[in-house]
Amino acid sequence: MNDPNRQKDDPVNPAQAPEPVVSKPYIMPDDPEEGSTEALAKEAAELRDKVLRTLAEMENLRKRTTREVADARVYGISGFARDVLDIADNLQRALDAVPAEAKAAADPGLKALIEGVELTERSLLNTLEKNGVKKFDPAGEKFDPNFQQAMYEVPDPSVPAGTVIQVVQAGYMIGDRVLRPRPALVAVSKGGAKAGAAGNEPSSAA
Repeated sequence: MNDPNRQKDDPVNPAQAPEPVVSKPYIMPDDPEEGSTEALAKEAAELRDKVLRTLAEMENLRKRTTREVADARVYGISGFARDVLDIADNLQRALDAVPAEAKAAADPGLKALIEGVELTERSLLNTLEKNGVKKFDPAGEKFDPNFQQAMYEVPDPSVPAGTVIQVVQAGYMIGDRVLRPRPALVAVSKGGAKAGAAGNEPSSAA
């Protein structure tokens, strides 16, 4: 007859300890059980949110790329155009250096030379305009620091104060930007009637 106490103390046949009871892991109220309908719905919502975010990022990238391509198409020749404008300035200076009286009294050879310089200047400006570069002359308009730089003031009571009465150097636009590293260089009137609040922007700036 087996003695229970002896079997408990017998090292050869030790008593079998009861298996530990494993409790079910605690689930947070807002954390649905894995595999449940709520868990699948939550996972689907998270995936949908990720897809929507990815699509929004791709759309922003597409718009940014389109804008950069458009800017490159419009402003890509800015550096080259700035170099060409030095030629345009020199042609204009050459024409301005000949007084109107000298042009009228010039011999046929000199007139042909002047006309050739004028034709070259017009051809150059037309070529620039075909590539999006436009010359603007703000003479007679209200001074606008966004497009012009005042070199000096001239007393002139016949026009409102702040009017551009002389253009020292013409300005050029490419797209909606001033092309030069500086605006058009102008002389501004002072001493006349006060100019109105609204002024005209350069017609080529639109």
